[in-house]
Amino acid sequence: MDGHELLMTAVRGLAVYVLVLAVIRVLGKRTVGNFTAFDLLVALMLGEVVDEMIYGDVNFAQGVVAILVIAGAKYATASLSYSSPRMNRILEGKPTPIMRDGKLLPKGLRHELLHEREALAGLRLHGVTDMREVKLAIMEVDGEISVLKEDWAEPVRKGDLTGKQSGKDEDSEVPAEKRTDTPRALGLSG
Repeated sequence: MDGHELLMTAVRGLAVYVLVLAVIRVLGKRTVGNFTAFDLLVALMLGEVVDEMIYGDVNFAQGVVAILVIAGAKYATASLSYSSPRMNRILEGKPTPIMRDGKLLPKGLRHELLHEREALAGLRLHGVTDMREVKLAIMEVDGEISVLKEDWAEPVRKGDLTGKQSGKDEDSEVPAEKRTDTPRALGLSG
């Protein structure tokens, strides 16, 4: 390889870096955060195009067109998903309950092809040491497990200790009935 070829590879690499950085900034934070299936597809496709562009297997103009088409498709699916709950379910999927009231849900585990050991490992990452602590565990569309614990398993807060009945949590200016993280707000209280 001669010096000119190395210089052209470096220039193409820098140009592709700037282009992909701009595309990722336009597509938003989710593209670099937790991946949904579409986010992963976009990342894989962009990676392949970038590789071909840097090493000169595809000319720069073709690579730019491919990147812009991939970004446009991602933007279009994100817009459809945002504007229509039905399209969101089709394109992104829907969360799957994998545990309720301390018991694993075999149907949910089977649907997500998640082994019991993997589910328990996900719960441990949320500080769950006893399955009875879990009111509801859900496999989210990005592959993360979210956990709602039983009231008795939640950490004690300052407002719990002072016994105030003011309708507000001690460490929050939001009235308790307006909070979105309480079992009542989540529709879990019976």
